Amino acid sequence: MKRPTTTAVAAPPAPAAAVDPATPQSGRSRASRASREGAVPRPRADAVRNRERILAAAREAFVEFGSAAPLDEVARRAGIGNATLYRHFPDRDTLVHHVVLFTTERVTASAEASLAEEPDAFAALCRFTHTAADERIGALCPMLADGFDRDHPELLASSTALAAAVETLLAAGQEAGLVRPDIGAGDLMVALSQLSRPLPGTACFDTDTFAHRHLQLFLDGLRAPARSELPGSAATLEDLTLKSM
Repeated sequence: MKRPTTTAVAAPPAPAAAVDPATPQSGRSRASRASREGAVPRPRADAVRNRERILAAAREAFVEFGSAAPLDEVARRAGIGNATLYRHFPDRDTLVHHVVLFTTERVTASAEASLAEEPDAFAALCRFTHTAADERIGALCPMLADGFDRDHPELLASSTALAAAVETLLAAGQEAGLVRPDIGAGDLMVALSQLSRPLPGTACFDTDTFAHRHLQLFLDGLRAPARSELPGSAATLEDLTLKSM
């Protein structure tokens, strides 16, 4: 699978003539001065909003239809034209790459915030699980698919950060005696992905309601002391990656 396209770095601008500081500066003059001083111009607000809408819409579509979801459908859900979509993400591989990155970073932030802000580690685990479902963590499934470039440096860094955050959150609950000790981060993430995805071929408009009910049932099964013995061994996030290769 080809790597996502990147934008070439432009050559430094040529020095411009000096401007008399006493002369009022127009918006264009200020932009020129920022360019001369080496400042990186900020993206336009509407461009940032469009990009975020595309990523959010694509994330929803990928959870529902998989990463082969029609790009026309992504544009429709984002409320933009196809030309705008392709201006931000010139091909499907690039879009999938950035959706996975977008989702990974948001889920990582959720794990860190939950542990820092909740009164105990089990409450943190519950908050993280429900928030991760709302963040459509099922959009990360391309990371486990053949042909996806999991070795891209951006994705390696973000997936490592996610693994560390989830493992820290789970370990805190186990060390406090609140979470059963025979599960791993991989068990949690598999359950999250499976329970938060809509059933294929259904028109279930209350998917979120059912997902959160079933996730809470799952979370209740994680409480210590355990009431049953699980078959097999605890799964790590590394196990998920190895089994998909």
